[in-house]
Amino acid sequence: MIGRGILFAILLALGLAGSASATTPRIIGLDRSVCHAVTPVSAHDSIPDAAAFGCTGEPTGYQHQMLWLQADLAAPGADPGAQTLLIHQSRFDRLIVAFAYADGVVRRSEVRRGAFGSRWRIGGQIAFEAPDRSAALVGLTIGFERLASHDLLRARLMPSRIADVAGSLAAAFIGGALTLLFVGALYNLALAHAVRRRFIAWHGAWAACMLLWGMLWSQLALVIVPEVAGTLASQMCTALATLAVACATASAITSLEPGMLPPRIRHGVLALGGAVALVGLYAAMALDGSVDWLGAVLGVLILADLAAVAACIALAWRRGSVEARDFALAWAPPMATLALTQFFDMSNLLFGGGSQIAILIASALQTVWLSIAVTRRLAKLRAERDAARAAQIELDTLARRDSLTGLLNRRGFIPIASAALREAEQGGPALGLLLIDVDHFKAVNDRFGHDVGDAVLQRIADRLRQWEGEICTAGRLGGEEFILCVRGLAIRPLAEFADRVRSGIAEADYSDLLGDGGGVTVSIGITDAGAAATFQGLYRVADQALYEAKRAGRNRIALPPADRLSSAIEAA
Repeated sequence: MIGRGILFAILLALGLAGSASATTPRIIGLDRSVCHAVTPVSAHDSIPDAAAFGCTGEPTGYQHQMLWLQADLAAPGADPGAQTLLIHQSRFDRLIVAFAYADGVVRRSEVRRGAFGSRWRIGGQIAFEAPDRSAALVGLTIGFERLASHDLLRARLMPSRIADVAGSLAAAFIGGALTLLFVGALYNLALAHAVRRRFIAWHGAWAACMLLWGMLWSQLALVIVPEVAGTLASQMCTALATLAVACATASAITSLEPGMLPPRIRHGVLALGGAVALVGLYAAMALDGSVDWLGAVLGVLILADLAAVAACIALAWRRGSVEARDFALAWAPPMATLALTQFFDMSNLLFGGGSQIAILIASALQTVWLSIAVTRRLAKLRAERDAARAAQIELDTLARRDSLTGLLNRRGFIPIASAALREAEQGGPALGLLLIDVDHFKAVNDRFGHDVGDAVLQRIADRLRQWEGEICTAGRLGGEEFILCVRGLAIRPLAEFADRVRSGIAEADYSDLLGDGGGVTVSIGITDAGAAATFQGLYRVADQALYEAKRAGRNRIALPPADRLSSAIEAA
């Protein structure tokens, strides 16, 4: 609700400011107060005689000639100060402006495509200033060489002081909107590369198209490439605007989860967005009267595209799409603004920027809004993914750990020992296995109960955990059987280490569990990596050594007999 309130306040302020600046200007158009004439093109065109001008109907056949517009500015109560004529850039080769004063003086200026000089203004306008003279300004003549369409003309005459204020406000809003689009385009494209999501990439492409369109339409691009002024900039604006519609369509449709839309509808809407881009490209190339009917076709296609996208989002929302709910409000401002421009004439609102500045600002707000929505959505998904990964890691850990002692179980121990064995065979650190069995453990269970027996096993595991580290890994294979994987010790140091383990377990205090005088001993079978090529083979050799330790009286360590060692190696 807060976000929508802020958006409404911004748009209301823009509307009021734009309307206020539009109350003073005089609109120059083809109405009863403006007459027109068409003449052949010449190197030094002079203003036609008054008899050549007609004040009814519409001009025709001017696309390859000169179109002249003439307005009578003599009016009682007119502002006597300096006046500024603002003409929005369009498709023409040359533009001539002549101000006529009551004393017969005519001030003439002109610009050509690709050479607006210092006359361009932010907001897509070309400024011609009529200086304040003692004689009143009584007439205005505008000449266009090879104008594509008079329907695209927008011109306003206003006091220079108002034009300056409106230009400053327009520059501030346009600069802010372009900055937001620039940041949004970079952010979305970088985010799309990082998370590999198509709809974010399409949204980044849309923001980039709108940024380029805004730079060209507002004429800020002329700071870098002044040669594009006029026709080329207008053509590029048309192509970029329709390409942006196609990218926005792709972003909206691909943001919806698979299965939310029937494939035919999905592909049909994407094709409709592509058709807008194709027709827009054709319209961008037009320099004759076809630009009018192509504009009408584009208007119908854009409205159909907007309706189709809105219907798809609504359908997906009803089916429970999270993306549709998250992004519907983000797409609403530019979609609604674009739709309004097809029904209402906004040409004289918003500091004279009209529909273009409205779309630019709505697009900037949408980019910020959707970037925030996408970031929040991805953060939530990332948190869910991290939680799932943590749960999976915990499950894997539990699956590889003995629930009673916390040591590795058979499933967790064997892969580690097998990897150490392969490393030893390839010239790595020596490897030894210590197979440990608790002596007379059944008697402990029978006399003291299984709870005490479990406590004894936990006490032994705590002692073994003291030796765990980079060279030693401990595990419980089941019952009263434990195992140690020791790296970096030859057979003799390995035997000495095994005896320290045996004595350490025997010297532990079990009086709280077994009473005074109660103790626990273990027998240990020893083998090294040279005894077998697999863990199963090493285990059999160590088990034979353990058997020898048990047979010799328990509470001792043992290596397997040589003959049994040979048979174990053959079996492995």
